[in-house]
Amino acid sequence: MTLTLAQVGAEAARCTKCGLANGRTQVVFGMGSPDADLMFVGEGPGAEEDKQGLPFVGRSGKLLDRLMAEEIGMTRDQCYIANVVKCRPPDNRDPKPEEVAACRPWLESQIRLIAPRVIVSLGNFSSKLLLDTTTGITKLRGQSYPLPDADAVLIPTFHPAAVLRGGGLQEAQMRSDLVRARLAMAP
Repeated sequence: MTLTLAQVGAEAARCTKCGLANGRTQVVFGMGSPDADLMFVGEGPGAEEDKQGLPFVGRSGKLLDRLMAEEIGMTRDQCYIANVVKCRPPDNRDPKPEEVAACRPWLESQIRLIAPRVIVSLGNFSSKLLLDTTTGITKLRGQSYPLPDADAVLIPTFHPAAVLRGGGLQEAQMRSDLVRARLAMAP
């Protein structure tokens, strides 16, 4: 029997496979349309996401929402947004390899069940994980990559938090990546 996205989310909410479970307020599984053509994958929840139980709800999320609307013409309820790790790393530190490995089956289930046509990876962690590479985001972005296991196209771009710190050039590059995502979804 194949589980639904809601059932997988309920299982993830009880997960204790890594140490991140000890410090979380709640699991931040994901949000959006369960049959979306477009999926965003970030790194992990921050403090505000941990409080609300939803991905990208802080300053980074507001930027993502704005750029998504302006460059793709979509709102977050028309796509699906998830993270590599589902629990907040302490002090917003980078997720450890064992934490990423523990959460990987949740993300793989999300991708399989949603079956998006386009996945936009936000930042280094999701891009490196989904492409199985050590190459950084500055070299990966600007291109599209086929994901044969998911029958989707991956478009890596900067994490919105990096754009908030980096300024105009990074925002322009992220915008062009989102245009690439829009074009990849066109029939």
